[in-house]
Amino acid sequence: MLRHSHEIRVAYQETDGQRRVHHANYLNYFERGRVEMLRSLGHDYKSIEDSGKMLVVTEMNVRYFAPADFDDVLTVTTEVIELRKVRMRHRYIIHRGDTVLVEGDSVIACVDRNGKPARLPDLTPNPGPGSDATA
Repeated sequence: MLRHSHEIRVAYQETDGQRRVHHANYLNYFERGRVEMLRSLGHDYKSIEDSGKMLVVTEMNVRYFAPADFDDVLTVTTEVIELRKVRMRHRYIIHRGDTVLVEGDSVIACVDRNGKPARLPDLTPNPGPGSDATA
């Protein structure tokens, strides 16, 4: 389906007292992965919301293998592995070099402004600046 990778550098405020990434921050990295994937397809989350649709997390699973530390450069790979009318499933892999640190998967549902299920927006790649995801 769709796959996108981007790099992030661990900020100090994302760490605990031992300069390790706090486990909850990986969810933020997953979110950044989804937003950057949309951007790479020529779409942006703000426009989707402005159209009256919201993409909400309905399920999240995370598996931790190794810690990340302050100032590490991590690669977040986000992949759409299932796409239905109102929801999609993502898989995430966060690694530092060749070391896989965290894997996760999520289900994202599309709802309207009233919280009712709505058809997902067309996420077909929209060629333009920044379009670099692979389909």
